[in-house]
Amino acid sequence: MPRIKLFFNRLIRDIRGLLMWFTPGIGVKRWFVITLIGITLLAVGAAYFLLDFYRTSSYEQLLPVLDVLSLRSFPRPVRVAIFLSLGLGISFFGIWRLNIALLNPFLRKDRRLVEQIVDFRKKNRGSKVVVMGGGHGMATLLRGLKKFTHNLTAVVTVADDGGSSGMLRRSLGILPPGDIRNCLAALSNDEDLLGKLFQYRFSDDSGLGGHSFGNLFISALADLTGSFEAAVSESGSVLGVHGTVLPATLQNVQLIADIQYPDLPNEVQVIGESSIPKAGGKIRRVHLEPNNPSAYPPVINQMLNADMIVVGPGSLFTSLLPNLLVPEILSALKASSALKVFVVNIATQKGETIGFSIQDHINVIEDHIGKGVFTVFVANNQFERSLPDGISWVKQEVGQKNSRLYFTDLTGQEQLWRHDPDKLATTLMNLLYERTGPLLG
Repeated sequence: MPRIKLFFNRLIRDIRGLLMWFTPGIGVKRWFVITLIGITLLAVGAAYFLLDFYRTSSYEQLLPVLDVLSLRSFPRPVRVAIFLSLGLGISFFGIWRLNIALLNPFLRKDRRLVEQIVDFRKKNRGSKVVVMGGGHGMATLLRGLKKFTHNLTAVVTVADDGGSSGMLRRSLGILPPGDIRNCLAALSNDEDLLGKLFQYRFSDDSGLGGHSFGNLFISALADLTGSFEAAVSESGSVLGVHGTVLPATLQNVQLIADIQYPDLPNEVQVIGESSIPKAGGKIRRVHLEPNNPSAYPPVINQMLNADMIVVGPGSLFTSLLPNLLVPEILSALKASSALKVFVVNIATQKGETIGFSIQDHINVIEDHIGKGVFTVFVANNQFERSLPDGISWVKQEVGQKNSRLYFTDLTGQEQLWRHDPDKLATTLMNLLYERTGPLLG
């Protein structure tokens, strides 16, 4: 009995696999029909030849063999059904095995060919989503969204001036590649190998000053291609990226913060993205220098054609706001008809948002770009477990209400203070499809 059950389970699985080839939109049926038409015309030509040979042949000893092969002992409708079934079956099997032979070097070994084709076609027709931000939060979101659609655009801040990116920015005069590297790795088709290679960081005593391989790779390509944007595009091709990673601007911008200290009457300006979280005090406002940088034109095009624009998660002042401070990007955000979502961080961040509530995050955004820009704010509502020292849950204070807030569990499996990529991506896509949450106008 177990063997019989196993046999039928395998048979059902194989039948389902065959039926998947007829899934609408994967581009298989049309070519299969065209192939059958060609085979049918060949068969008609062969049939005319055999019929003429049968009627005029002087090789009488072959006639009994032809009678058997033509199944003349069966009624004509039965013969038609037999030959059609054999023809379809053999043609389908031949085309299937031919495709496997051609595509085998490029296929994942853990999934069937038809499953990969259906998945690829579905994602290629997926929603157009633009994600804006920087840092690990943005890479986390992209890692989840790429399971739903290939039409992803990551708009990355270029205000980073710390670490490997800052050193390359100062020594080579290029835009900081760090956040772009993170996004490319997250969108990689083979994140387990190429993504890890791109993220590999050399030790300080190696003579490469703690640089990551991806940063050096992008920098070398920028020199070879003559432009930073071309280097990013070529890097995406190498990694097999499904989606596009774009810098917010091609201008060399600096982030400046106005910080209030409790023992000083006036605010103090702190220059540099990496210096702001270390400065202490309360950040009142951030701005760019120069204060009116031009947006990278493809960014505007993608935003105006998007189905959904997502800002966050990420460092509120140093990763999210720098994109929105580019005037043309803010104008495109306001003009776009897309669903506009802001993802509130799960936990506070040292040096930036200590003591902040959900409403505090919203107030900071609206103080910088104006009210009513975002359609919905997505926030976490799972606070059961404890967090590491120095950070706390970002919650909505008692009595505060906001009709645009949507709450759900977004906590990560291991690092509770970071978003789970699958939970966050599923929530955003459900909001886009209006399957859950408030009715969005």
